[in-house]
Amino acid sequence: MRQGIRDKLESLSGRLEELGRILSSVEATRDLDEFRRMTREHAELGPVVALYREWQKTKADAASAREMLADPEMKELAEEEMRTAEERLPEIELELQRRLLPKSTDDERNVFLEIRAGTGGDESALFAGELFRMYTRYAERQRWQVEVLSASEAELGGYKEVIARVNGAGAYSRLKFESGAHRVQRVPETEAQGRIHTSACTVAVMPEADPLEDVEINPADVRIDTFRASGAGGQHINKTDSAVRITHLPTGLVVECQDGRSQHQNKARAMSVLAARIRDAREREQHARIASTRKSLVGSGDRSERIRTYNFPQGRVTDHRINLTLYRIDAIMDGDLDEVIDALSAEYQAEQLAALAE
Repeated sequence: MRQGIRDKLESLSGRLEELGRILSSVEATRDLDEFRRMTREHAELGPVVALYREWQKTKADAASAREMLADPEMKELAEEEMRTAEERLPEIELELQRRLLPKSTDDERNVFLEIRAGTGGDESALFAGELFRMYTRYAERQRWQVEVLSASEAELGGYKEVIARVNGAGAYSRLKFESGAHRVQRVPETEAQGRIHTSACTVAVMPEADPLEDVEINPADVRIDTFRASGAGGQHINKTDSAVRITHLPTGLVVECQDGRSQHQNKARAMSVLAARIRDAREREQHARIASTRKSLVGSGDRSERIRTYNFPQGRVTDHRINLTLYRIDAIMDGDLDEVIDALSAEYQAEQLAALAE
């Protein structure tokens, strides 16, 4: 294990002991907010330090067994103990490195999922609808809730655009690699000669912004327009100007919400989406600067970047960022995305570990 990692683990061990002393004192409960913060920190550090102590003990066991090799009577036992310890050490070291990786504060947040039809006309809109169903089915498997905020349906089915809020533990951590261009290859139902067409949709996944901490929107920077909603939604939907369009003047970002039952509800939803888009734009600008020196293995997440192809005639799905091809397109389109997402997460983690080792 590198000395820098050992030094950090020693520091964490000292911090855990310090927290233990503070939390056991009477003074600790005088400030309840600080007490809760230190309790959370103690709970987070405990498993890491326990694993580090296991590494120390295993390393000491290996050294002790090595010393016993000179004793003929103990040699066989010593060899077994040393082999066991030396096999276990790399496993513990890898797990320790994983636990030391920086955690994103966004990973546990809810997300805004936006899917837009791209090249391919009606076929692209149909595919946008299938992608939305895929993510909805995946959310159901995760016990997340999906709330449609805005939808523009196409004439032959599917969506020109659909925006939804996905609410659930770890939503962003699982969906954050889905941003980009998704391409479909198949024979459209309207194709009389059986030719394979290629269409595309773009997917954007943004963590829900904290309105108090992440993005501050100046009321003078937004223009709010109201209009009558169109489409499905019951008799109430066309009676009042309940739909809301918010334009952020400095950036030109425009958000519409019309699926809520009141103007107030649609305005609140639109402001949440706007805050997430502003935050996302800022972060993508920052990521672009970082990517100029080192591109992430799982791609930049740029909306125009082709990340995945769904080839229906061959029954395969290919993620181009990690050269992963799976011949189970029906299951994937039905929301069975874990194998794809796990592979992307593992590749991202491997890149982080490589950076940690530098």
